[in-house]
Amino acid sequence: MKKTAIKILLVDDEPDILEIVSYNLKNEGYKVYTAKNGIEAIASAKLNNPHLIILDIMMPEMDGIEACEKIRATKGLENVLITFFTARGEDYSQVAGFDVGADDYITKPIKPKVLVSKIKALLRRVNEVQNISSNNVKVGEIVIDREEYVIIKEGEKLSLPKKEFELFALLASKPDKVFKRDDILDKVWGNEVVVGGRTIDVHIRKLREKIGDKYFKTVKGVGYKFVINED
Repeated sequence: MKKTAIKILLVDDEPDILEIVSYNLKNEGYKVYTAKNGIEAIASAKLNNPHLIILDIMMPEMDGIEACEKIRATKGLENVLITFFTARGEDYSQVAGFDVGADDYITKPIKPKVLVSKIKALLRRVNEVQNISSNNVKVGEIVIDREEYVIIKEGEKLSLPKKEFELFALLASKPDKVFKRDDILDKVWGNEVVVGGRTIDVHIRKLREKIGDKYFKTVKGVGYKFVINED
């Protein structure tokens, strides 16, 4: 997808931030919409259907946490990329953000070039996660064959045990999204008995050994994410 086709909604109650960040994103060729609070953000998201929402947390009328939760509950916006953009860097606010469905978290202050780089990384999902068939999915240069429970990397087929494959497929379904440990347990292991957090760590270690350490990142105290490229 061309940059000019990508729509970004920037939400912040500080006019200077709206102006500076919008300017830099527009210079990159993105279509940028702005909002000053959560209520405006929801209205704009429904109207413009953006590919990415950059959302401040501390705002008047409706904060970013509540806005994110309502956006995620809106039909047609369930899968929009959402990253929080806030000066609050404490662990609890990050966890609160992931609890309501945020994909990532960017902490202010940040240099415009670094911010643009992080946004490009988030937007890779729009371009790099492609459906090849009903059973195959391509993520970057890796093909996931859901029928044979194998992945194909650089032309080589790698056969994975069922749970390793399901864990990899889950993480790779949304590159750069942080999957919380509880969500991983629920989606991969479900109601299976005697499964704890350590089980995830063991499976991640095995995936790192087989596929490559660079693809799997640990977010301390939260969970794991799959990364296609590093900037």
